[in-house]
Amino acid sequence: MMKSNSLAVTVIAKQFNGAGNVLLTLASRSGQPLPAFTPGAHIDVLIPDGGKRQYSLCSAAADHYEICVRLDQCSTGGSRWLHNQLTVGDELEISAPRNHFPLPHAPRTLMFAAGIGLTPLLVMAETLAARQADFTLHLYLKRADELAFSQRLSKLGARVVIHYSSEGDSLRQRVPDDLTKPENAALVFCGPAGFMEHLQQLALQHGWTETQLHSERFQPTKSVMAGGAFEVEIASSGARFAVGEQQTIAEVLENAGLELPLSCEQGMCGSCVTGVLAGEPDHRDDVLSLQERAANDCIVLCCSRAHSPLLVLDL
Repeated sequence: MMKSNSLAVTVIAKQFNGAGNVLLTLASRSGQPLPAFTPGAHIDVLIPDGGKRQYSLCSAAADHYEICVRLDQCSTGGSRWLHNQLTVGDELEISAPRNHFPLPHAPRTLMFAAGIGLTPLLVMAETLAARQADFTLHLYLKRADELAFSQRLSKLGARVVIHYSSEGDSLRQRVPDDLTKPENAALVFCGPAGFMEHLQQLALQHGWTETQLHSERFQPTKSVMAGGAFEVEIASSGARFAVGEQQTIAEVLENAGLELPLSCEQGMCGSCVTGVLAGEPDHRDDVLSLQERAANDCIVLCCSRAHSPLLVLDL
């Protein structure tokens, strides 16, 4: 169930956008402008009887939101419902945009997308093009019929390089020259887990540092459970709660009656990032940067644990 600050929208367009993808255009139901967003932002979409799903915003215009959804053959109801049951005129509840995948500042930006991982990177590329910045976007697909946003990509010209594995041009078969040149650059990437892991390994092998890498994942990379027991303290009240070996911090606090801004509950969306005033977190999320993790002054409540016996939370 969405919180009271959710946004009510109407589906004003639904169209196929490359094989297996559907592009949904959402407009404010109240007539009030939708909140502004920055490149890399995403929203939660409430699926009837299916909970919340996160989708990157790929809108080119400011008066509506667009999300592009790929039909997952292993779908638990989210993408299947959006593809097969949602129709133009239907109403949806969504969250306001959040951004834990912001466009980094660098003299040169190198972007790699695979499949539907293009959605956040397309808006980034268009933003960089408007700034006349130095960037290249590599897009990896299996076949030409999977290409989404063909008109928008064509406007970016030669700065977009499309690779088709069906033509022998996958990342495992050929490493682009610019991936071997990390100087003064940021590497931004999004796609399936195998693609992301392989790209990260290649980047590190060619001299990129972890601080130059910026990514967003579709699936969590670490276990959100399993770990030693510890306690959390609520700074505002002094109340302490035990977190068992098979419990999450979020689960314990919700059972105690605290209302938390949960969304994905897998450590990927950043909605439940909370300040830490004392103790050492055991970070298991895919949201916080290396610098944020090193500072140890915040934690993702839905998945991370503690290395210390006690965490004092800024709640």
